[in-house]
Amino acid sequence: MVSHFFPKVSFWLAVDGNDYPLGFMLIENGHMEALFVDPAHRGSGIGAALVRHGLAMHPQMTTDVNEQNGQAVGFYERMGFVQTGRSAFDGQGKPYPLIHLKHAGGSAN
Repeated sequence: MVSHFFPKVSFWLAVDGNDYPLGFMLIENGHMEALFVDPAHRGSGIGAALVRHGLAMHPQMTTDVNEQNGQAVGFYERMGFVQTGRSAFDGQGKPYPLIHLKHAGGSAN
């Protein structure tokens, strides 16, 4: 299903010692399309590890974040992303404001 929506996407999966999925990241052409960490494992460094992996491949990676998700905005800022713009609507045209971000380059926390 993922390859149908994102034919050229890189899919990275974080798993535990029993191969239980804990989080994933999708990157297409240097743009992080999705980052998800199981809520039970948030704050454990999984998201940061996935983002650092993405940045190793795409040092100036971009992403979008829902403006109303303050926790995610703070996470990306701590990871070294800076705001490059804003949209009043999401990619599906729904009224969910997005903040456009780009990593400043260099190392991530």
